Amino acid sequence: MNTTFSPAVTSKTKSIVINALFIALTLVATMFINLRLPIMGNGGLIHMGNVPLFIAALVYGKKTGAIAGAFGMGLFDLISGWAVWSPFTFIIVGAMGFLAGLISEKLPGNRILVNTLAIAVALIIKVVGYYFAEVILYGNWVQPFGSIPGNIMQVVIAGIIVVPLAGRLKKRSI
Repeated sequence: MNTTFSPAVTSKTKSIVINALFIALTLVATMFINLRLPIMGNGGLIHMGNVPLFIAALVYGKKTGAIAGAFGMGLFDLISGWAVWSPFTFIIVGAMGFLAGLISEKLPGNRILVNTLAIAVALIIKVVGYYFAEVILYGNWVQPFGSIPGNIMQVVIAGIIVVPLAGRLKKRSI
């Protein structure tokens, strides 16, 4: 069979499609599967956008994880009334996806332990990153502590969902 598509073009097209898919999945999961918290002075949001973000990072690697997180959640912030958060989200969640993917790609060993470590590193990035983002936005060193439990909860829940699935999904990935 003669085809005009080279393997490089097909691979690049596949990469673009996978990245776009995970941007969309992250955006949709963040936008529609969430719970707004009325308990903190600054509001708060617990969402499931970390699930597709971590699947992207653990199954397809650091680049797809960074792109899905940065653009998917950054876009959510822009279109949902949280626009002031968008630059912070772009950097913080992009770093979460990149480092989770990097750890999953590079560390040898038991995949469940490696992926759990990757999620734990992402959790640290999220908690520290958003703490300092809130300090910048609110000019207060105490108020941001109120967001930490929600940030921990959303990453832990996503990790519980994703870690058992990531190995199986990677074996079946295209």
